[in-house]
Amino acid sequence: MVQENQTQLIEFILLGFSETPEQQGPLFGLFLGMYLVTVVGNLLLMLIIASVSHLHTPMYFFLSNLSFVDLCMVTTTVPNMLVNILTQSKGIPYVACLAQMYFFMAFVTLDSFLLTAMAYDRFVAICHPLHYATIMSPRLCVLLVLLSWTTSLLESLLHSVMVTRLSFCKDHEIEHFFCDLPKVLKLSCSDTFINDILLYIMAGILGIVPLTGIILSYSQICSSILKVPSARGKYKAFSTCGSHLSVVSLFYGTGIGVYFSSSTTQSSWKSTVASAMYAVVTPMLNPFIYSLRNKDIKDALRRLFNRIISTE
Repeated sequence: MVQENQTQLIEFILLGFSETPEQQGPLFGLFLGMYLVTVVGNLLLMLIIASVSHLHTPMYFFLSNLSFVDLCMVTTTVPNMLVNILTQSKGIPYVACLAQMYFFMAFVTLDSFLLTAMAYDRFVAICHPLHYATIMSPRLCVLLVLLSWTTSLLESLLHSVMVTRLSFCKDHEIEHFFCDLPKVLKLSCSDTFINDILLYIMAGILGIVPLTGIILSYSQICSSILKVPSARGKYKAFSTCGSHLSVVSLFYGTGIGVYFSSSTTQSSWKSTVASAMYAVVTPMLNPFIYSLRNKDIKDALRRLFNRIISTE
């Protein structure tokens, strides 16, 4: 009981990007700006998809869910960091740290699953166009999203429960701007062998398997597109995948960058910056990638603005 009470009273210290007072103002402005852009961009994308009837298709259904998850993922980490900068307090209670860690892991896993579902949607649309409406039924789309949510939440819950069995003794300083599971495990004075093994296994299953599914889908897509006789037809088919491929490359590229920066460099600052690219910059850029590269989104956005202007 004493050990449990001590664990509950722990307050972790999030070191963030810099301890220099002169850099706190620019950091606050930078991350506040990125957070506001992320919120506006993703909310606007969800609004467009919800309000335009011809965008009520499987691809945009998955995209609206992706925007919602990206918005939640950024909200899990950035507001707390902004409050810490404003109040000059870097502490985060044990329970709040555990909650932040739980939701961040869940939303990252959800991103991976939704990108895989979108890749499957593009595969069916290009490789089996005549059966697209039958295969990608509303029931299947909802089922894929529900399965993604359930799996992600349960996986994150498993990691969080395993953390609660650990004890933390003296060092409570996390070299990060949020409670990241690997960083928290390093602070424990308990044996984290089981936690580490579980982390690698689940990262392998829920990280590599979706990526493999995306690669297999696009290998079939490329094979089908190359069989199209006209250059115009090939370009049209590739253009429907361009936005999704860009988002996939950004998500997995920054994710792999975080992994290698953590394992190969001793600089906590470089690792934190890489994580910021993954956890903050990527969700901010996703709606712009889809709006700038997608004709349907641009047309819907133009009509929405024209409707707003005409009502004034």
